[in-house]
Amino acid sequence: MNTETDGARRVHGHVKWFDPVKGFGFVVAESGGPDILLHANVLRNFGQSSVADGAFIEISVQETGRGVQATEVHRVDPPKPGEGSALADFEEIDPELIRNAPLEPARVKWFDKAKGFGFANVFGLGEDVFVHIEVLRRSGLSDLQPGEAVGLRVIDGKRGRMATEILAWEAALKFTVDA
Repeated sequence: MNTETDGARRVHGHVKWFDPVKGFGFVVAESGGPDILLHANVLRNFGQSSVADGAFIEISVQETGRGVQATEVHRVDPPKPGEGSALADFEEIDPELIRNAPLEPARVKWFDKAKGFGFANVFGLGEDVFVHIEVLRRSGLSDLQPGEAVGLRVIDGKRGRMATEILAWEAALKFTVDA
């Protein structure tokens, strides 16, 4: 779907790839056409520092001398889950408990993409919350930065307190206001 407004057009598509270290990535529009540059600053203005490959994205784009570029992100949805079972850490936990876990404000302590995990601290609590890379991907993110503010759904699991969903801080704020 494309709509025109003030020289920019709104596009639905999916993230081809995004590298937070390089500071950019590309989006493929549902309607076809050339790849669309997605700069990290445009994503940060939306409140995220990364986005998962394959995530659905709704953006405003403009033609430039260097091609089509995203100027604003309106929506990001996680990629559709692939084939296979749920994360092994959650297999023996009631899915209703996972769905209904409260959203808690937290700050990323550290996250190592190569290792596939990291930790965050919920505000006001001393214990760490384990963050698995698969939970990050299923939440539509590809990486986390130390000190980044996020919203977490947290349960008590095999590894202690574990995140079941991660939202960028701005998205978490919007979610709690809309709920």
